[in-house]
Amino acid sequence: MFSSLAAPAICAEALSKCYQLYARPADRLRQLLWGRRHRYYREFWALREASFEVPRGEVLGVVGRNGAGKSTLLQLVCGTLAPSSGTIAVNGRVTALLELGAGFNPEFSGRENVYLAASIMGLSTAEVEARFEQIVDFSGIRDFIEQPVKTYSSGMYVRLAFSVATNVDPDVLVIDEALSVGDGEFARKSFDRIMDFKKAGKTILFCSHSLYQVEAICSRALWLDRGQIRAQGAAAEVVRAYNDYLPAPAAPEAEATQIDEERKVAPAKGVARLSGIKVTVDGHTGHSLEAVSGKSEVTIDVAFISDPSLPCPSVAAGFMWQDTRVVCSASTYWDRVPIERAPDGSGEVGLVFPRLPLLKGSYWVAVYLFCENGIHVYDCTNVAAEIKVSQTNLEQGIVSLPHFWKN
Repeated sequence: MFSSLAAPAICAEALSKCYQLYARPADRLRQLLWGRRHRYYREFWALREASFEVPRGEVLGVVGRNGAGKSTLLQLVCGTLAPSSGTIAVNGRVTALLELGAGFNPEFSGRENVYLAASIMGLSTAEVEARFEQIVDFSGIRDFIEQPVKTYSSGMYVRLAFSVATNVDPDVLVIDEALSVGDGEFARKSFDRIMDFKKAGKTILFCSHSLYQVEAICSRALWLDRGQIRAQGAAAEVVRAYNDYLPAPAAPEAEATQIDEERKVAPAKGVARLSGIKVTVDGHTGHSLEAVSGKSEVTIDVAFISDPSLPCPSVAAGFMWQDTRVVCSASTYWDRVPIERAPDGSGEVGLVFPRLPLLKGSYWVAVYLFCENGIHVYDCTNVAAEIKVSQTNLEQGIVSLPHFWKN
């Protein structure tokens, strides 16, 4: 580890990880006995010649397709894997939100696993004792803390593991995929805890397939492709390049999502959800609608219900093309539109697209219910309605932009 306070939080130089893959179990013995003369395995480079630095207090996003080497990189940073070549140096205590609770002993009680997990993360017994009540309070499972964790539900298991991992006061936080864990109230609590780390100037390494969240919370990003760094730099630039590289995903079924009656009931503590979506084209409401490019008016009315103790959520809506790529969107958060919410936590807002600028094609209306900062997703639907757009001219493309001609 570094000793200088000016040193970066993470520094990797030509970092590589190679695995030996054997076709048959017996080849391992052959390699041991006669490996000097013959090679009985093939090499797989999960990571190759990766060099980067993460300054203290920076949030670095890591993106890439499955198998690109992201998990290998995170494990090398955490020290659970040793590099095959190159160096990795981390300045400070590291906490990883990778496989939460992987080190728990199912026969031990929750209390015993708190001490066990925290000691593995580098805390002394005195430090664990000083933080024990805080850990239990955050987990919300005080009534079961003396019970063996094998009796816990999966939700209780994750809550306790997350609480331990985020109460050891890490200098570097490594997050694999999930920005928030658990469900309901705890999902929001875990999201707030991670955002608190960011505000406190902790160094965060955030690996996710959610490009929106990477761009929203990260200052820089790193794109891994087949074990090598393809690009690194400003998060917005890397995300754009990676998004252009991705192949078009399969189109979803063109069947609108229905809002059932259960969604209209007051939610539990810490929960917010969509309670109604109405899509209207030229006065006609439905789940499969027709519109005329440049002429039709489309209105998306969104209702939600939330825990009144939560800050008022924000709403986003827009259109997806046939391959699920987002064509356009609008957000009350980014447009700075306040939402009036009733004392019971319910609210509604409408989004209007006058003279719909989309050109001919089939589009799906997507609606998202975000937290007050437009990052944490409470609820969403990608197929609230299908809109089939026709046009009266031969203009090409996806959207008709406002324009004028001059001599």
